Amino acid sequence: MVEETDDWLVVDKPAPLIVHPTNTKQEPTLLDELRMSLERRGEESGGLSIINRLDRETSGLVLVARTPHAARTFGKAMMRRQIGKAYRAIVSGWPDWEERRVEGPLLRRGEKEDVAIWVKQMVHPDGKPSVTTLRVERRFEREEGKFALVEVRTETGRMHQIRVHCAHVGHPIVGDKIYGSDETCYLEFMESGWSERMEKILYLRRQALHACSMDVEWEGERRVWEAPLPADIEGFLKGGA
Repeated sequence: MVEETDDWLVVDKPAPLIVHPTNTKQEPTLLDELRMSLERRGEESGGLSIINRLDRETSGLVLVARTPHAARTFGKAMMRRQIGKAYRAIVSGWPDWEERRVEGPLLRRGEKEDVAIWVKQMVHPDGKPSVTTLRVERRFEREEGKFALVEVRTETGRMHQIRVHCAHVGHPIVGDKIYGSDETCYLEFMESGWSERMEKILYLRRQALHACSMDVEWEGERRVWEAPLPADIEGFLKGGA
């Protein structure tokens, strides 16, 4: 738990924990874990509402409302893009820019062509407006090649937006099974789990993307939260020169 009040709480979600239950199979979720934690303390758990969602394999800050008032307040702030969010990602290669604003409309790839991965998104003129700003924090090398740690800020919140935009500019996120160099990694992983072949291609078991900072106004005060890089991403960085 990063911080909590009677109205809301902020948690640092680990990967690969999912946020909400799915219809496909029963597995632990962030929502269920929070409910059980509150119930063990004898507190009300039925009114929890997730404000910002993260992909299964993305770690970092998640804001959760505990009351209808907080849900309405934060929900309006999200719709008006008044919640500040920053991420850190490790990408493949060395960008030839220090900062770049990516304006790439996104839509589901399956709307335009036959695809093997139903959830995969793509940049396309017919897509919804999507804007991401990337800023290089550090370039480093490992025996596998060149990599960069980048700060990411989004002006919109489309599905897989950061992952698609990083791949679109030629620097996919390390560990990304869908938007990396070989999308068959995702299909293989879903079928039989992690393998030595995937480790040689992806380097990390999950995408190196972390929601590291969030800020929003609550009752006249700007609340700011931060979450340090998790051990797997930090370890990959420390292995670089």
